Amino acid sequence: MRPSQDIKPISYVKANSAQVLEQVNTSGPMIITQNGEAQAVLMGVKEYENMMESLALLKILAMSKKSLEDGKGIPASEAFARIRKGINNA
Repeated sequence: MRPSQDIKPISYVKANSAQVLEQVNTSGPMIITQNGEAQAVLMGVKEYENMMESLALLKILAMSKKSLEDGKGIPASEAFARIRKGINNA
């Protein structure tokens, strides 16, 4: 993000919506201000989807770490043995 170019007032967004959409889809997120204060972030759908996927993976990692800390993990060799057994029984 280039702060000098990626911070725009809401009036700019209203007057230049097509250009703003093109910019966020090619250059990344844009911070929208109102009365001189940051109020929102506008981003392209692909970037949003990538961000949500990354957040989901981070949540899975956090849950996995918690499970291991709670003693709910199993050794990798046992996990792979279970997988192999499931594949062979399918």
